[in-house]
Amino acid sequence: MGVAALTAGPGVTNGMSALASAQANGSPVVVLGGRAPAMRWGMGSLQEIDHVPFVAPLVKSARTAGSPGEIPGLVDEALRVALEPPTGPTFVDFPLDYVFSEAPVAEGALSLPDPLSAPAAEGVEQAAELLRGAGRPVVMAGTGLYWARAEDALRRLCEELSIPVFLNGLARGCVPADHPQFFSRARSSALKGADVALVIGVPMDFRLGFGASFGDETQIVSIGSAPPPRPHPRPVAAELYGGVAATLDALRETAGGGGVRGEWNRRLRTIENEKRAAEQEELRDDRAPLHPMRVYHELQAVLERDAIVIGDGGDFVSYAGRVIDTHEPGCWMDPGPFGCLGSGPGFALAAKLARPDRQVCLLLGDGAFGFAGMEFDTLVRHGVPVVGVMGNNGIWGLEKHPMEFLYGYSVAAELQPELRYDRVVEALGGHGELVSRPDELRPALERAFASGKPALVNVLTDPSVAYPRRSNLA
Repeated sequence: MGVAALTAGPGVTNGMSALASAQANGSPVVVLGGRAPAMRWGMGSLQEIDHVPFVAPLVKSARTAGSPGEIPGLVDEALRVALEPPTGPTFVDFPLDYVFSEAPVAEGALSLPDPLSAPAAEGVEQAAELLRGAGRPVVMAGTGLYWARAEDALRRLCEELSIPVFLNGLARGCVPADHPQFFSRARSSALKGADVALVIGVPMDFRLGFGASFGDETQIVSIGSAPPPRPHPRPVAAELYGGVAATLDALRETAGGGGVRGEWNRRLRTIENEKRAAEQEELRDDRAPLHPMRVYHELQAVLERDAIVIGDGGDFVSYAGRVIDTHEPGCWMDPGPFGCLGSGPGFALAAKLARPDRQVCLLLGDGAFGFAGMEFDTLVRHGVPVVGVMGNNGIWGLEKHPMEFLYGYSVAAELQPELRYDRVVEALGGHGELVSRPDELRPALERAFASGKPALVNVLTDPSVAYPRRSNLA
């Protein structure tokens, strides 16, 4: 649960992208807005605008306090609604004159939903029957699993029933990257080859090819805390909506052993190992400027097991999502399916304040730095030692390469090559490093983490390298 406070007018309008990202990620955030005084409403006060109509499409509830006495109840309601399944943001704004008025103190304790106390979904028997007869089952789990706090139940399920697990979004780390049932590189083969797929807390959107990532004959079981907001893009065999942890436990207990799946797991592990081996050439690439994969090869050796990694970029962060291992829930954050650049510094600030004993590493492209790079000033002023690692290729890579592929030329896709963003961070009071060769990178990373300051390791990367996308984003 998070709480944000925004000033009236431009404070709220500036928060719209953050609200949209919270909605797309199912993040339970209560946003408190200022508002022009009720006694002067309609007279043209400073920053006077009715926020509710344009905020409402992005939140689960949007309310305005009608009196000072309504404020406690509205805040309690916003907290409760944000945590009810499906989780998401809520909004309350307060006219200025009410904020400085008095009202009786509200009585009674606030009771908030606990996802672990939610009962199992109805219809588990049908899904369990599918699972019992499956020889090639698979789990594809996403952000909804994380908000449901169902990682322990998922581990029990995949261990006892010998089911391969794939994760995206905030679910990364809910099964550790070194767990025997965790896979990542074999995802395409596994989803296409599965006879039964448990799709847990993730919609079948562009990330799953609008359902086409699964085989034509794959029977899909949709599991979540609540029905999805949009119809499934393809038919599903069963739907289980309720307490996700309780549902997974009930499914495990009802399905029993489910047959021998050793051959299925061995086949996927072989594919996984082959694909990991094929990455070694890029991971150890000695070119200068660096290949993004070499950056992450060196970074992985410096990150601790419980490090929190924040992604804020296009191609550069896509490589990170492919190769950075996550071992605990809540240790990977990125803009999510809304893809809003500039979110990284705020995520990193919050993560380090919440977990001051952990490494917090912000991965960002040079384009993303232009959106919110000055927030390093905020990190310095508050003494929050986040380490940023920048892939600086001097271009908008996610735009330049597709344009040149389609049209033979690109427009407005150039940034300043080899710009010294590290000196910007130094000027703000942080620690800066410039890396232009592979052998410079690991010592620079170690110095940045040891500095005790907000830091930026500015790594010059090869602008000719493009992340090999195959998914249909639209």
